Amino acid sequence: MEFEIKRKRLIEGLREHNIDERVLAAMERVPRHLFVPENEQTNAYADYPLPIGSGQTISAPHMVAIMCDLLDIKDGMKVLEIGTGFGYHAAVMAELAGSGHVYTVERIEGLALSARDNLEKAGITNVTVIVEDGSLGLVRFSPYDRISVAAASPEILDTLTDQLKTGGKLVIPVGRLYQELYLVTKTDGIKKEAKGGVVFVPLIGKKGFS
Repeated sequence: MEFEIKRKRLIEGLREHNIDERVLAAMERVPRHLFVPENEQTNAYADYPLPIGSGQTISAPHMVAIMCDLLDIKDGMKVLEIGTGFGYHAAVMAELAGSGHVYTVERIEGLALSARDNLEKAGITNVTVIVEDGSLGLVRFSPYDRISVAAASPEILDTLTDQLKTGGKLVIPVGRLYQELYLVTKTDGIKKEAKGGVVFVPLIGKKGFS
């Protein structure tokens, strides 16, 4: 009951960011306290990032909400996420995708194992967690309707835009210490829209930061 009250309070606070009600409803259905380390559960519904080990963090709820809002995920869509962490962002996107599916890539095996456990505990079945170099995307299940990147990239990666369907959307933070969040839409070409400053851990991999 305590977690439910905190979750409802968080959702009310997120309305100040003009987030689509579908996104807020999805976040209200996902028990975020199952996606943070046990020693951080009391802070699960605070609107700031939390450490999850291995130098990684779970994004602040408002950032998850903003990225999901920008992506405009519809029922039945196939979504790729780069940077699984503990699986919370993937869980919210899975709720939005409904009959669709989320493929999420994590380079750190321990985090991927935790994410799988967390998703199972939360009863979320339309997410596949894969341990690979996320900077290369995930070609074997492409193309995707939507791609979400939860780590700072040196640039908007061709490896990811190439894996988008025509009409597909990508959100990606670009920069080293401080980043700009971009919404990328693939039409006849690539349309890029800057959506504000953010701070993410670096994307490590062949096309990321070494």
